[in-house]
Amino acid sequence: MFEQVRMAGAIAAAAGALLCSTSAFAQSDTLREGVAQDMPELMALYRDLHEHPELSFEETETSAKLAARARAMGFDVTQGVGKTGVVAVMRNGEGPTVLIRADMDALPVVEQTGLPFASTVTATPASGVETGVMHACGHDTHMTAWIGAAQQLVDHKDQWSGTLVMILQPAEELGLGALAMLEDGLYERFPKPDYAIAFHDAAQFPAGMIGYAPGYALANVDSVDITVKGIGGHGAYPQTTKDPIVLASAIVMKLQTLVSRELSPLEPGVVTVGSFRAGSKHNIISDEAKLQLTVRSYTDESRKLLLDGIARIARGEAIAAGLPDDLMPVVTVEEPYTPSTYNDPKLTESVVAGFRARFGEERVMQVPSVMGGEDFGQFHRAAPDDVESFIFWVGGVPMDEWEAAQKAEATLPSLHSPFWAPDAEKVIATGAEALAASAMQLMPVSGI
Repeated sequence: MFEQVRMAGAIAAAAGALLCSTSAFAQSDTLREGVAQDMPELMALYRDLHEHPELSFEETETSAKLAARARAMGFDVTQGVGKTGVVAVMRNGEGPTVLIRADMDALPVVEQTGLPFASTVTATPASGVETGVMHACGHDTHMTAWIGAAQQLVDHKDQWSGTLVMILQPAEELGLGALAMLEDGLYERFPKPDYAIAFHDAAQFPAGMIGYAPGYALANVDSVDITVKGIGGHGAYPQTTKDPIVLASAIVMKLQTLVSRELSPLEPGVVTVGSFRAGSKHNIISDEAKLQLTVRSYTDESRKLLLDGIARIARGEAIAAGLPDDLMPVVTVEEPYTPSTYNDPKLTESVVAGFRARFGEERVMQVPSVMGGEDFGQFHRAAPDDVESFIFWVGGVPMDEWEAAQKAEATLPSLHSPFWAPDAEKVIATGAEALAASAMQLMPVSGI
């Protein structure tokens, strides 16, 4: 509770600082001026990307138009990495290699923002059900800021030395895009980075603010299916059956003890049963029930404890219910899973110090880690001894909406909401400047 109060106070102070500044910036330089000059064109690109979203692994037009822009800037561009991914490389003398990532995919969501450039695109995802498509997670702002940062790094080549690897990643929403690019030779076909940097827009604090979390920033995400078997029969004669609904219910309740009684109170974890399906009629006891779980953790050790515990509890409850060995529950863990995202503490401290100097203390704030998932963590996990990574948040809530929410006059939409419409101009301007500035900081010109 104290942490929530402290955080609310910090956000309020930062919001006040943003309101009091007509420019909303603490410092002026050629990098910021360059972003400002490019904003009309960047906003036109943003509106185009927002109006023409594409689902995961289907980002063909999106990747093509952005690859063309990177190529025009002078990058050596390769398309089709990890199916629809793009890798743009620029070598600029001796020095470290920095990777900057933006994700491209949209979501199967029917847009309800009312924006004049709202998406009317429809598509049929893997579910087989036609749906609207929308950039409900703000990836359109990420891509636009990526282009903005690339342009500034090209324009300021005299201020950095090293190799810049800028990637457009597909299928972040499936948790599969980063792995697809890595398996397609990202670190073998292209320069392996010393540092990997990315940002994500945020729906929980005002536009233009920067949030960060050292260490674990986002969680391991596992999807687990449990098929609970039984012996069906008439609902009036339960003694002749082995009811899988009763057994599955016992499993659901017992699963709650994994976090509360087996995981250390100092280790975060989540075991949520999101789906429970069984039966077809009032008076029939079915012979099967199906559970779907989402499991969240940070460390590999916590992940193993939770997954092993799920399998043990499912089998143990079945034995207690008198099920024979051939009717034991089947537990399936979906692979590949989305690994946790880890912000290297020293890298985080260094980059954040640069952010504070550039944007001002009020606009840069440490925020709590979250149990959401983000496959950016794959880039560090693929080479943990070589690649240090850092992802940060850029607030996207329009100021008037944020103020109304503080007065309980409005409810803020979350990421993935059909109503999510960030203050794109502030997200893009802040994101582009922050990405470019962090890359320049990590690739200093020798002797400076």
